[in-house]
Amino acid sequence: MSDTPQQPIDSPEVAAYLRRNPRFLHDYPDLALGLVVPREEGRATSLASYQLDVLRDKNRELNKRLHELFHNAQENERLTVRTHQLVLALMRAHSAPETIKTMVASLSEDFQGDLVRVLLHDAVADLDGADWLNVLPRDAAALAPFAEFLANGEPLCGRLQAEKLELLFGPRMHEVQSCALLPLGDRGLVAIGSHDGNRFYPGMGTLFLRLMGDSLLAALERYDG
Repeated sequence: MSDTPQQPIDSPEVAAYLRRNPRFLHDYPDLALGLVVPREEGRATSLASYQLDVLRDKNRELNKRLHELFHNAQENERLTVRTHQLVLALMRAHSAPETIKTMVASLSEDFQGDLVRVLLHDAVADLDGADWLNVLPRDAAALAPFAEFLANGEPLCGRLQAEKLELLFGPRMHEVQSCALLPLGDRGLVAIGSHDGNRFYPGMGTLFLRLMGDSLLAALERYDG
């Protein structure tokens, strides 16, 4: 038997060995029961208790994510039903004025839009005097701030600059804390204003907004010419 003293094993070597052999403690359960794990708060605890706490934390996080997914699924289902109802209502309208009125009413009542405004490039008969309608030609200088949005043709959500709010909402512009814009191709746009600054925000999903805008455009095309 060699009398050569063995070199002590340092902590990194032990840690490296355990990483290479994750079943080591499974083969030596008595050792696992005797280990203690320091906690950020409170006294040290056994390895088994520590693992149980970790599993509980993961379970709580998974449950939270599951509830969020379930809530999002419910909200998407409600939006799908409301959008479908809007499309049906637009199809049942018998004229361009009725179609636009149907859109405004649905956005205000079914989708809880606090202030709804429609900006068209061409006047529509029987809509004179509507406080939610603004008619401006395509080349109007006042539309310059909307040039990029109109050219892009995609819904836009967030907080608008004062000049845009003033054009769309006039004296009630200060009531609008966030807004969604629906492009209507060459016809103009629809604005949905909210008193809640977090209702519409950059980066939010715009699928349903796009569907609503496309549905209104398709419904109005029936009366062209």
